[in-house]
Amino acid sequence: MSDLDLQVPAAFDPFAEANAENSGAGTKDYVHIRIQQRNGRKSLTTVQGLKKEFSYNKILKDLKKEFCCNGTVVQDPELGQVIQLQGDQRKNVSTFLVQAGIVKKEHIKIHGF
Repeated sequence: MSDLDLQVPAAFDPFAEANAENSGAGTKDYVHIRIQQRNGRKSLTTVQGLKKEFSYNKILKDLKKEFCCNGTVVQDPELGQVIQLQGDQRKNVSTFLVQAGIVKKEHIKIHGF
């Protein structure tokens, strides 16, 4: 019976991968783009790790206008400022950041299902 023990699935942490990498130095180079499931078909895209000298509100304004979605900038005590957008905008955000010259393509990590 020990072979068939039931395992209770743990709660999913979308930031677990980044937190595991934060133990070493030099992890601030990456911009992490994640998706979080809200309820039903609704989802939320988060952008974390942009440099502090960028104006998050101006980037957010351009993203919202480009992708016709709503969003906000959230201040997190551990992660700093995080941009949140409605919907699955992972590919759109990554191409936008590269084309705008904000981040190089090799410094973007896209997470999610």
